[in-house]
Amino acid sequence: MVPQSGTVDAGAYMASGGKWIDGQSRRITASLAVARALLIALSAAALHAPGAVAASPADPLLSPPAFVISTEPPQKSFDAFLADVRTEARTRGIRSSTLTRAFDGLEPDLRMPDLVRSPRTQRKRKRGQPEFIRPPADYLDRRQLERLAGTGQRLAKKHADALAQIQRRFGVRPAVVLAIWGRETAFGGYRLRHDAIRALATQAWTGRRRVKFRKELLLALALLDDGRVTRKDMRSSWAGAMGPTQLLPSNVRDHGTDIDGDGRIDIWRSLPDALGAAAKSLVDNGWQSGRTWGWEVRLPASFDCTLEGPRTQRTVADWRAAGLARTSGRAFPANAASENAYILLPEGTRGPAFLMHRNFLVLKSYNYADLYALFVGHLADRIAGGGDFNTAWATRTQLPKHRIEDIQAALNAAGFAAGKVDGRAGTITRNAIGAFQKARGLPVDCYPSRDVWQALTR
Repeated sequence: MVPQSGTVDAGAYMASGGKWIDGQSRRITASLAVARALLIALSAAALHAPGAVAASPADPLLSPPAFVISTEPPQKSFDAFLADVRTEARTRGIRSSTLTRAFDGLEPDLRMPDLVRSPRTQRKRKRGQPEFIRPPADYLDRRQLERLAGTGQRLAKKHADALAQIQRRFGVRPAVVLAIWGRETAFGGYRLRHDAIRALATQAWTGRRRVKFRKELLLALALLDDGRVTRKDMRSSWAGAMGPTQLLPSNVRDHGTDIDGDGRIDIWRSLPDALGAAAKSLVDNGWQSGRTWGWEVRLPASFDCTLEGPRTQRTVADWRAAGLARTSGRAFPANAASENAYILLPEGTRGPAFLMHRNFLVLKSYNYADLYALFVGHLADRIAGGGDFNTAWATRTQLPKHRIEDIQAALNAAGFAAGKVDGRAGTITRNAIGAFQKARGLPVDCYPSRDVWQALTR
């Protein structure tokens, strides 16, 4: 369960290298004064359309986790930082001997992503979380999904007893738990390359989310001090996520559970405990037993792609009455008719369309990325016997992260609310692109293409 990267606002972006926006924003603002008024009218119409449900902004599942973002290099050396952590850890009751074993000879790993660098260096880096830098056709690779589904089906039989116990206790289907394991570590095929203490210490010292990772580092030290895990077994991702289902130290604390019945919680050496913690995490975040994550759907020809996203929900019955239908030809479940759902268009109007149940948002609590949750949900369906998407992905490449940042900054400067300038074209950014395309009389597809970038910067 990897915490998502933080973001910067438009002002910070412009101050750190996007200076071309200053001149462009004045020209765009002048030429699109009318567009702002139109955007307000369009947004109001979408939110108050018959059957529409404006989701509560207080709903924690609607927004990514909030992190304090650091943009300046650390003020202290790594050794001085470790000395501060030692002092705080001792006040928490962690033994000096544990701290000595953890920190003596420790060096930061400056090759990891998400560390503070100069704006120029940060802009040139191509590495990042795959959910945000790879197009859907690449991230949701059909052959990879087929392989993982086959492995998942075999493992479902091998671990049937533990999975059945997890389902009885938490109400999460075995296929969903297996899909998380498959996505996170390819059922154990992915080698965790990092020492968790070193990874967390590096991120806590010079990462962009230092406050978050300092807390995780202290919790990791507590796990060592309690004898929960040895340093040798504490292998992790670059973000300090551990075990088959990739749990941070705080996840172990909050969602750890003893499934194998040995009286201890061990996500490192007990697969049942690791899978159980993943299931408990979903339940603790609102998973609804007996419900799906969503359905692939066919949209009516006149569908307005700016209606995409969880903040404009309707009941399944209302969506059906508006002309949506499942691509499989099957009816929506009768027990879902009165439940709220929302549209997801990862490629705008170009590729597959989905009607998402609230459980999809719960999957995003594990990793706040649409493609991640879509991968897990779709893999779970495949493990349970389902097939490929009925609609093919249309786009094999996508704009680089810095170009999407340019689009977001230009949209915000022009009065179109594209959200944070982070290079991630989620539903908010796609909505803003659609509104901009409407205002300029362009073809409306709600997709961050080169044509959109050129229209914004002309």
